Amino acid sequence: MPRRTAEALYLIRLIKRMEKRRVVITGLGVISPVGTGMAKFWDALINGKSGIGPITHFDASQFECRIAGEIKDFNPLNHFSTKEARNLAPFVQYAAVACDEALAHAKLNIQDTDPDRVGVLIGSGIGSIETIEHEFERYLKRGPKKIIPHFIPKIIINEAAGQVSIRTGARGPVTCVATACSSATNAIGDAFRFIQYGDADVMIAGGTECATTILGVGGFCALKALTRNNEQPEKASRPFDLNRDGFVMAEGAGVAVLESLDHAKKRGAPILAEMSGYGRTSDAFHVTAPEATGRGAARAMELAILDAGLRPQDISYINAHGTSTKLNDKVETLAIKTVFKEHAYKIPVSSTKSMTGHLLGAAGGVEFAACVYAIRDGKIPPTINYETPDPECDLDYVPNTARKAVVISAISNSLGFGGHNASVVVKKFKE
Repeated sequence: MPRRTAEALYLIRLIKRMEKRRVVITGLGVISPVGTGMAKFWDALINGKSGIGPITHFDASQFECRIAGEIKDFNPLNHFSTKEARNLAPFVQYAAVACDEALAHAKLNIQDTDPDRVGVLIGSGIGSIETIEHEFERYLKRGPKKIIPHFIPKIIINEAAGQVSIRTGARGPVTCVATACSSATNAIGDAFRFIQYGDADVMIAGGTECATTILGVGGFCALKALTRNNEQPEKASRPFDLNRDGFVMAEGAGVAVLESLDHAKKRGAPILAEMSGYGRTSDAFHVTAPEATGRGAARAMELAILDAGLRPQDISYINAHGTSTKLNDKVETLAIKTVFKEHAYKIPVSSTKSMTGHLLGAAGGVEFAACVYAIRDGKIPPTINYETPDPECDLDYVPNTARKAVVISAISNSLGFGGHNASVVVKKFKE
């Protein structure tokens, strides 16, 4: 090839990479404490149903917190062979099944497109802590030779994305994110970038978690981060309420299919909404506590809104991180006021964690799905258990009952241990 021709082709490719492509959402899949599958999940949210109950995975009688958002309607043998179910950790199983639903929702068979242009980006905050517990116990009782061969593949966080790739045949960018409670939002945001800049045409992205185990619950109890309202599990998660006393651990997965607009239109895909903005920052402050002014969280929202080409007053709904801890809810409220100023009091803000509990690394995935359906259906899920206003949390938290509203654009926030802040903006799709 003549040198000038090669240089011209290089410049054309470079220019194309500089032109950000539009990205749409064509499929969603959810495993959650309020129901497996988008239909059950969304119906529960709109009807204000809690998925919190007593812990059944282990004897929690000696723990300060004895409740969690466990998955109640998931049987691995409905989705995997006996051997697969034995060798795949629950957090990987949840990711795979949520992916199956998302692909079916998107009407996408990866083998009907170019698998080299399909990627997977699934985050998790902890991975399979349950496997670590079981195998350490096995070692203590029976020695090192009894540690199972699948121990390492079962615990590593990248295995969720790897297994989805193996099951679907996706051969594009396949990676993972581990930014604590921001993992799923960062995964979706990074996948958005991959498509925008031409690294992939389709990305399967989200988060998964199954850490409601002895050490998982015990560790958060030791941090004094969990609620002690064991007598009323369904009322224990109460974001922004004056009497909140800690979050409720939960498990599950939330996965989205993102596509370039051209790819989705070419195959006649159902378009649920458009993903338009992503921002991420660090507090650079503390390993568990958010920075007191909320400037890191505010900056993430500002960057996401700017990236979407919107103004703060264009946002119709905020799905808050809203964990039900004293400090987090106060700081996030401050951050929202910093970004939206007086308009902050006019924007509905709700925390679906009041119903699902906190899915840790998967939280942003299921909350992203809630934002997409809020746009689709014109309904905003409530913050349940909001009974006593907190003077330091004085916004419109959509208390206790879902609200009909025209939702043109929505922002979803995730704030993780280590100071990770991530925000994504989705909006109603228009040609």
